[in-house]
Amino acid sequence: MPTVPAPENLAQTLAALQAAGLERLDAQLLLLHVLGQPPHQRGWLLTHDTDLLSPERATVLKLLAQRRLSGEPLAYITGQKEFFGLMLQVDARVLVPRPDTETLVNWAREALAELPEKTHNSQPTRVLDLGTGSGAIALALKASQTALQVHAIDVSADALAVARANAQLLKLDVTCSQGAWLAGLSNNALKFDCIVSNPPYIASLDPHLAALTHEPLQALASGADGLDDLRLIIVQAPSHLKPGGWLLLEHGYDQAAAVRNLLSAAGFMQVQSRCDLAGIERCSGGQLNPTHTP
Repeated sequence: MPTVPAPENLAQTLAALQAAGLERLDAQLLLLHVLGQPPHQRGWLLTHDTDLLSPERATVLKLLAQRRLSGEPLAYITGQKEFFGLMLQVDARVLVPRPDTETLVNWAREALAELPEKTHNSQPTRVLDLGTGSGAIALALKASQTALQVHAIDVSADALAVARANAQLLKLDVTCSQGAWLAGLSNNALKFDCIVSNPPYIASLDPHLAALTHEPLQALASGADGLDDLRLIIVQAPSHLKPGGWLLLEHGYDQAAAVRNLLSAAGFMQVQSRCDLAGIERCSGGQLNPTHTP
């Protein structure tokens, strides 16, 4: 394991971290964390590059750098990750929210914005986030439209503890419940305008799983082809959507066609996919027939 020498100032600290094998951004964020500065203050490091780093902080920084060099996600080390403008608390109980998942949030916002205007006495607009993990998707939707009634489900009690803590920290009212996908609804009679999910979608024997040892396996793998949970959600969703409601799903880089076929086979209309930041079809979804009756 490379060692990080205790340098004299912050500029030397960054140089030493990069010489030890850290990428520059990771080095900056770890240093800011140790110094108690917010992660968006990278410019602060430039204006304080001659400040001295205390031996105590240098020791802590060395330990954190070794954790990062061993492959532990940076968000687990710092305990936080920004998503859709929200600073979320994260740890090894949940997956680290990824920027590409913002594609799913944006699509859900568009779908909700296109709903017909509701009358004064109609039901509230409801969204359900399945497999919420840290609560990232549910909280992003609630923050962007506070009038939404947002529900979040996860089978993991540990994950729900993280989601609830984030909701409390951000002062966002999201109803959380535990269970396996739609079986976790506390009120089975509820119907939703939009159901969103970023479920496990990696094949159980995929060699990439070997590099993800720090993250919870149950949130990653889903059967021989990675589609087991997606199949189950697609079959269950129609009975919990309002007529004309949308089911929007994140999936693997090579699964868009398979997910579209599953959606079409389940009777969804306007089946389509959306690309992530790298131009890869990352999300697929469809609309329940407006004339659908359970």
